[in-house]
Amino acid sequence: MSSEVSARPRPVRGPVGVCGLLALLSAVVFVVNLGELRTPVLALWLAAPLASLVGLGSLLAVARRDDLPRATRRFYRHLAIGCGMAFVGTLINTFDSVVRGMPAFYVSPAAGIAFAGAIGINVWAMARLPLRLSGPGEVLRAALDGLVVLLAAGAFSWHYVTRPMVEAADFSAMMLASAALIMCLNLLALFAFGKVALAGRGHLARGVLPTLASAMLVGTVLSSGQRLVMDKPWLAAVQLAIPVAMLCAVIAARTQVRAAVSSRPVRGNSRRLPVWLPYLAIAAVDALLVGLIATGDADALPMAGVAVVLTAIVVARQQSVFRENAGLVARLDHGATHDTLTGLPNRALFTERLDEALAADDADRPVSVALIDLDDFKTVNDTLGHGIGDALLVAVAERLTVTIRKEDTVARLGGDEFVVVLDGIDPEAAEAAAHRMIAALAEPVVAQGHELLVRASIGLADGHAGEDAADLLRRADIAMYAAKHGGGSNVERYTEGMAVSIADTAALGAQLQHAITDGQLFLMYQPIVALDGGRLRGVEALVRWAHPLQGIVPPVQFIPVAERTGLIVPLGDWVLREACHQLAAWRDELGERAPGVLNVNVSARQLRDPGFVDRVAAILAETGLPPHRLTLEITESTAVALGEAVTRLDDLRRMGIRIALDDFGTGQSTLTLLHELPVDQLKLDRSFTQGTDTSRRDTMPAAVIALADAVGLDLVAEGVENEDQAARLADLGYQHAQGYHFARPLPAAAIGEMVVTQGVSVPAVS
Repeated sequence: MSSEVSARPRPVRGPVGVCGLLALLSAVVFVVNLGELRTPVLALWLAAPLASLVGLGSLLAVARRDDLPRATRRFYRHLAIGCGMAFVGTLINTFDSVVRGMPAFYVSPAAGIAFAGAIGINVWAMARLPLRLSGPGEVLRAALDGLVVLLAAGAFSWHYVTRPMVEAADFSAMMLASAALIMCLNLLALFAFGKVALAGRGHLARGVLPTLASAMLVGTVLSSGQRLVMDKPWLAAVQLAIPVAMLCAVIAARTQVRAAVSSRPVRGNSRRLPVWLPYLAIAAVDALLVGLIATGDADALPMAGVAVVLTAIVVARQQSVFRENAGLVARLDHGATHDTLTGLPNRALFTERLDEALAADDADRPVSVALIDLDDFKTVNDTLGHGIGDALLVAVAERLTVTIRKEDTVARLGGDEFVVVLDGIDPEAAEAAAHRMIAALAEPVVAQGHELLVRASIGLADGHAGEDAADLLRRADIAMYAAKHGGGSNVERYTEGMAVSIADTAALGAQLQHAITDGQLFLMYQPIVALDGGRLRGVEALVRWAHPLQGIVPPVQFIPVAERTGLIVPLGDWVLREACHQLAAWRDELGERAPGVLNVNVSARQLRDPGFVDRVAAILAETGLPPHRLTLEITESTAVALGEAVTRLDDLRRMGIRIALDDFGTGQSTLTLLHELPVDQLKLDRSFTQGTDTSRRDTMPAAVIALADAVGLDLVAEGVENEDQAARLADLGYQHAQGYHFARPLPAAAIGEMVVTQGVSVPAVS
């Protein structure tokens, strides 16, 4: 520890002490010679070049430190160059005054160029510091404030520095040029001071910028005092300003070195010009103007012009503030009535618009409300992230907006819920508008590279002027839930009694949750057989619900409820676990005669669940069932709704689980799905098995088997109900089938008894 710390360069206090002594010496000699010249002229000039030399060495030392960031070293390198040019300028001034006998305030062209270069380099170093201003309005006001301060400073510099110098030299061309240069340099220094005040520290240590700003300010103030000593040609403000400025520069260098040695992190901050500064500048100019008028000074008229210009600038600044405040108020008003994400009216503005529509004088004027809720939006948020979910909401808002009339209102109530006020159109036209919304939303949405299918349920409530807005929205809400219960992606108009039906469905969902945990569910198994010989190939597990009051509830009633409520996930887990346990029990009991394959249906919501694959693996491990004995069935609609979750099918297949595409041939994307989905088996839909059109009865099954053979997939025919259908499928080349002709769904015990007593309880196909 000690060796590492001791190896670091320590901050040197010597240059600060030397510059402090030189500044004090220059002040003492200046005061001594204030009344008359009591010392050699060289004594007045000695401190300035020496202090510049010390400042140059200190700044170069900081610029060469390897432990400082590159931007910091560059900043101090620029300051060192400026300090070196100031050293050259003071040497020339000293030579002109001591050797040539020129007045102390005289600035030769060579000295002027040196000082101009010094201030220019310093201004460049300051200009590269980052501004911390937010928005164009603040930039404009900062620029106007800076202009006010510069004009005021220019007025004082003219009256107290430039004009006395020019008058003392009888308005010679050389002095005019020198005076103009000095005035510009003072203004540039003041500009640099303002830039420092507005800049963040960046890579500079705390305290560096205020110290440098103090140097510029002191130099400007001392230079402005030149008027007071114009009758003493041996005195010049620069004799005091240079040592004091160099003392500030050396202090800044030591501050930076200390920060580097202590390894304290440099944190950026922001600064602002004080609000009162431009007003103080105006007040100072006004006070100067009053004094000039009182004394009859020739500068009174120019100062009056400056005061008028300053007043105009301040007025322009205030106008900028007023405009920005008005814009801020407008944005606040808009934010209070509009949704921040989509820009649509929010609930407050929607309620106001609906109240206005229902308050029409014409009591027969129709008013309809369409409540829109996106299906499975939560899944998009959970699987793809809220950023994509927000992009989807914005796209939905845009599509809804272009489907309605200008006089209608589309609003976002919150989450994935939108609402439209359809004012002045009859119920049939309102329903047509709702169907246009469904059609507009049906087109895929591309959000951040993801192609998403949007499904929405719309509840439509019809009313007329004079009705209660809350009641109309409540009816639309009930109709929307009815649309969801009907499978989603459709429009439902509110009718009497619909609320009772919705309540019954909600009650059924609550009872289903208890059924999963209370043992009210049970499984039936439908055999999958070989058409050649009737051998049992496998079984498909089908869930049933033994309701304690309603008896056996068919799946067509409770499966949609499970999908809508999310209970399909725990329900599916229960089915999979029970079925796998049963197949494992058959294998232990029946050995080679046990069903070879277990088919279990899964839904899109199950597959979109992030933990589904892990739970399947855990169930297989728990039951000891080989993965290749399990086949998971998905429908074409499920496959289309998977989106990014289709990768979970790949994960399942890598485990050895087989994937079957159920109800094959009923969807619109069959060939695309076969190309994109990782499937092992096709299950021909019963509509092709039971077809009555004899001219096409064999065409589609034959085409499907040719397709399956071409891509190397197994094929099972569903819905075989008689011997003719079975024989026809066998003639076409089908090897496996299931249906009532072979067996209805059976309890597990019946499957085991069938295998034990008869080998297989299905009729063979002759």
